[in-house]
Amino acid sequence: MAGKAAAAGAGVLLVTANVGSLFDDPENLQKNWLREFYQVVHAHKPHFMALHCQEFGGKNYEASMSHVDKFVKELLSSDAMKDYNRARVYLDENYKSQEHFTALGSFYFLHESLKNIYQFDFKAKKYKKVTGKEIYSDTLESTPMLEKEKFPQDYFPECKWSRKGFIRTRWCITDCAFDLVNIHLFHDASNLIAWETSPSVYSGIRHKALGYVLDRIIDQRFEKVSYFVFGDFNFRLDAKAVVETLCAKATMQTIRAADTNEVVKLIFRESDNDRKVMLQLEKKLFDYFNQDVFRDNNGTALLEFDRELSVFKDRLYELDISFPPSYPYSEDSSQGRQYMNTRCPAWCDRILMSHSAKELILKSENDEKIVIYDHIGPNVCMGDHKPVFLSFRIAAGAGKPIANVHKCCVVQ
Repeated sequence: MAGKAAAAGAGVLLVTANVGSLFDDPENLQKNWLREFYQVVHAHKPHFMALHCQEFGGKNYEASMSHVDKFVKELLSSDAMKDYNRARVYLDENYKSQEHFTALGSFYFLHESLKNIYQFDFKAKKYKKVTGKEIYSDTLESTPMLEKEKFPQDYFPECKWSRKGFIRTRWCITDCAFDLVNIHLFHDASNLIAWETSPSVYSGIRHKALGYVLDRIIDQRFEKVSYFVFGDFNFRLDAKAVVETLCAKATMQTIRAADTNEVVKLIFRESDNDRKVMLQLEKKLFDYFNQDVFRDNNGTALLEFDRELSVFKDRLYELDISFPPSYPYSEDSSQGRQYMNTRCPAWCDRILMSHSAKELILKSENDEKIVIYDHIGPNVCMGDHKPVFLSFRIAAGAGKPIANVHKCCVVQ
């Protein structure tokens, strides 16, 4: 597996995955998912690996508990992971607590060749050396090695009960300290409402929640360090602009409910060509006649409509996207490339970072930029989300100019 993490620095692999589907069809989907995940681990051979999961345990959490335990056990004990002799797992499994439950799962794996790695204790405000494998679950509120918050209900009143929130941990490797934030932001409740305005009301809700998280991780309670925020941001394409572009020459038919006169469906038809239906839009239907537009050249033609991150350009950086929209894929285990016709495909799953973290990963020996940002399982069903990963190296001492007060190398 990974070679010695010495002068060359440490290889880091960050992965984000909404795994809700895996617990609805564990026999087929978990096997596929783990195989593809292990292949990425084997290809990149990281010294330090972080896997951020959202919707851990699936939609029917109570029924899925046995599948959760099996999935965690497999990850920690599989042959593919045998060289990772230390691990930390944080699972928010307390589904009975509506006030706190986020369904987030954060996994961290440390290769045996990585000698000095420390995790921050937020309560004691000091770093502690990481040894052995530990799993924390049920309630995470009392765990000092992380910060966890669920977004207030009034952020998204349309949804009666949401699991959205974030978990933050802080690490120090090769004398470099950084935060890793597992995040799940609010979804689009209705395609019709998303289509009404540009930008949509939902993007405004996501901006509010993400802004809250960013303010939280750079507040005055702790020393500021570089940070990576990765998870299911639920960022969507600007629906109004996308529909107007895809259906530029179409005529629109509006269908209303007989009793309430509420718009329940929009049908876009070609002006000629026998009035062929191009797009049907309902609350949970986005049925466009040609899915290739989302797959060809990795959907690059649609990236101009991916606008939600622009509000944060002064605070967050993202590498260029060169993979197709990560959601919503078919959950049929025989369909690896097919999108569901429930939502407009979008890059929901992302790995973002502070500008200081960008400098960290792009500073490497001999200008050798071995940085890869991609998705996992392009041709295999991984559930409704494709996992997304970022692979890079942190050069030894790369954080020294800003990290000289971290004292990471002193065992606390």
